[in-house]
Amino acid sequence: MTDGRRRSDDVASYVRDLIVSGGVAPGEFLRLEPLAQRLRLSVTPVREAMGLLRGEGFVALEPNRGFVVLPLSRSDIEDIYRVHAFVSGELAALSSRRLTAEALDGLVALQEELVAAHRAGDAARVEQLNHFFHREINRAAGSPRLLWFLRTASRYAPRMFFSGVDGWTEASAHDHEAILTALADHDPDAARTAMADHVRHAGELLARHHETR
Repeated sequence: MTDGRRRSDDVASYVRDLIVSGGVAPGEFLRLEPLAQRLRLSVTPVREAMGLLRGEGFVALEPNRGFVVLPLSRSDIEDIYRVHAFVSGELAALSSRRLTAEALDGLVALQEELVAAHRAGDAARVEQLNHFFHREINRAAGSPRLLWFLRTASRYAPRMFFSGVDGWTEASAHDHEAILTALADHDPDAARTAMADHVRHAGELLARHHETR
């Protein structure tokens, strides 16, 4: 993949996250030049990113006016997170059989730091630690194909704006405990259920947030 393609993918991810999180509203026009200036890029990767998002149904091109944000419904978000929850649950089930005692200790330490950040009101740090927590579980599964599916689903699950969603930091601080218990017990069914419930919970919070924007 060329540097130019990586840049356009990064821009598409940024704008996609804005749309899913409610950072831009349906009917709002996304101007290429201001967006390029904000991201400190040339207009070319931004235009390419808009083409990607048009193909995904996030924006439409109106002649002589530019790219406009299309509506994203609650059911759209719930569908996205239904897929995300299924794949994440399968990865957690696989990880429950493979995680070492050392890896589990590392997850417990991450969660303790996450809870402390939540209590301190540091949402950005919670988001970062949450990313690390899930990344370690997903990598431990040893399933590159499932990881590929998860990355595809995650394109529609905004990471960078989740810290601004009401209830999200509480969900990470609370829901991870059931996941850790299942992993420590090496119980794949419990790990699958706990992870899928957690991801669906996150999706419900995001859908609610999106509706209020």
